[in-house]
Amino acid sequence: MHVNWNYPTAMRVGSGRVAETPDVCEQYRITAPLLVTDPGLSGLPMTLEIVDRCRRAGLAIRMFSDVRSNPNGENVEDGVTAYLAGNHDGIIALGGGSALDVGKAVAAAVNQQCTIWDLEDIGDNWTRADASRIPPLIAIPTTAGTGSEVGRAAVILNEAEQRKVIVFHPDMCPDCVILDPEMTLGLPPVLTAATGMDALSHNLEAYCSPAFHPMAAGIAVEGIRLIRDFLPTAVREGSAVEARLQMLVASSMGATAFQRGLGAMHALAHPLGAVHDAHHGTLNAILMPYVLVANREAIEEPIGRLSRCLGMPGEFDPFLDWIMGLREEIGIPHTLLDIGIDGERMAEIGHMAVADPSASTNPIAFPAGKYSEIGHRAVQGLL
Repeated sequence: MHVNWNYPTAMRVGSGRVAETPDVCEQYRITAPLLVTDPGLSGLPMTLEIVDRCRRAGLAIRMFSDVRSNPNGENVEDGVTAYLAGNHDGIIALGGGSALDVGKAVAAAVNQQCTIWDLEDIGDNWTRADASRIPPLIAIPTTAGTGSEVGRAAVILNEAEQRKVIVFHPDMCPDCVILDPEMTLGLPPVLTAATGMDALSHNLEAYCSPAFHPMAAGIAVEGIRLIRDFLPTAVREGSAVEARLQMLVASSMGATAFQRGLGAMHALAHPLGAVHDAHHGTLNAILMPYVLVANREAIEEPIGRLSRCLGMPGEFDPFLDWIMGLREEIGIPHTLLDIGIDGERMAEIGHMAVADPSASTNPIAFPAGKYSEIGHRAVQGLL
């Protein structure tokens, strides 16, 4: 199956479509792309094949792979330096959320008078960048989780302040996305599970947001259904191309849906990831049931509706049982302590969570103390 979508980004969807990368570069007048990826992908055959195809098409492609799993400002600065040194005129971002975010941040920062920190997603900060100087960007995700390929923001760690900063500009959204399930076939089960739960957290928090955006809510419902139907298969049978494709789609849907907002899962996951350098998707997966229970009084009715749409009894508890069963089935740890995070800094984390932009669309406006309590419960495994 090969299809082309424009929703909201131009998307080429189907097996083997990564071979069209040189054609996409030509479409967007990119003659010298900088391929931004991560160290784990930089030497893999699928990555080298993209480089080879581009070179055979006459493109002056070079690779930049100095990207951490929780990317920081230095990674972006180094990417900007590589872009300018190579006289590049466009970016191909290849990888999971980290590489995609760095690619987008480099695009937003290069040729500008401002820094990425000047573009923090507050008010109209984004107007500090000259949109006409943002180069064209192609995104090729290799995980089904963040949905960064259709997002207008990047999450970058400010190490000096020990916090994750959401950098935003409307033109950071990639010009074209290639969703090729073959690019995800080598992803280990543990990462397939964690990134898949990240996609679920995006769809689910967007659905539970109190913001008025019915289109985003509808996208979230279908995204959740796809994850229910295909994530266990993708984890269990890593070479199942159809399951991999559907998870890529569900991931993009989650990032489209969260135009409606996110919530306490992300408000906690961002500072926890910044302080403990933990995997973002794993954090969301662990926090999910604890946040659902904390939000119960505000989301019981919409969760009941969602449950009925998914063919479950229209009540909160069966939905929570499904979440718990899914986590167990695909091997998600039950507690933060299981991944080495104790409650020692949870009071600090609570204050950081309140300040996180994701907190603004949680169904309940939790104070810092409540965020700390949720964190402690997630450490101890107390639902």
